[in-house]
Amino acid sequence: MAYEWDSSLETGHEKIDNQHKQLIAALNNIVSASAEGKGKEEIFKTVEFLTGYTVMHFSTEEKLQVQYDYPDYLVHKRYHDEFKITVGELTGRLVREGPTEEMIGIVTNAIGEWLLNHIKGDDFRMAAFVKAKGGN
Repeated sequence: MAYEWDSSLETGHEKIDNQHKQLIAALNNIVSASAEGKGKEEIFKTVEFLTGYTVMHFSTEEKLQVQYDYPDYLVHKRYHDEFKITVGELTGRLVREGPTEEMIGIVTNAIGEWLLNHIKGDDFRMAAFVKAKGGN
């Protein structure tokens, strides 16, 4: 399943939106690498990028939340921390079981669905708060 960026995912914070676009592109790259038979090396390289980029992205969001004294910071951070564990478990399972079509689907669907829900809920609220405080 490919994920498509559209206006319903725009938080209005340019940096956060650009990072979200990169996360979605990485998910799609995993799916396309698998579908095109590019092999384990390319798939694992993309998974590694996705994992690292997720950590960097969460750090960016958390710094903004601290900077603007976001009242739900601790809850939002907990969601991030829990998801980092989930991503680690999923990617570990992918490495152990191999990048079969089924495993690629499990990993990308779980990460993609969480990401879309998180963007449209928690990230929208956070971005609106930051914007109201004068952040861009």
